[in-house]
Amino acid sequence: MSAYSSDPDLKVTDATGNGVEVDVATNLLHGTVRLSVLWTQEIYLHPDDAERVAQSLLRAAEHGRRIAGARDPEPGQRLSSSD
Repeated sequence: MSAYSSDPDLKVTDATGNGVEVDVATNLLHGTVRLSVLWTQEIYLHPDDAERVAQSLLRAAEHGRRIAGARDPEPGQRLSSSD
């Protein structure tokens, strides 16, 4: 079972039509945000799709802050990059 929850509203694929997808997900345990480009190392987006990805990242950031705040870390404490 994955600790990550993907944004169900984000349906963005590569502008070239090759089926590459982007995924934004929040770690439900730590609140970290994962941005994944599936099936390749890069993706080409139409401007409207780039904006949708940005909005998804903002939603995930807010969700992550709520999760991290619920854990109540000490001030200034950051999660390690391995989270």
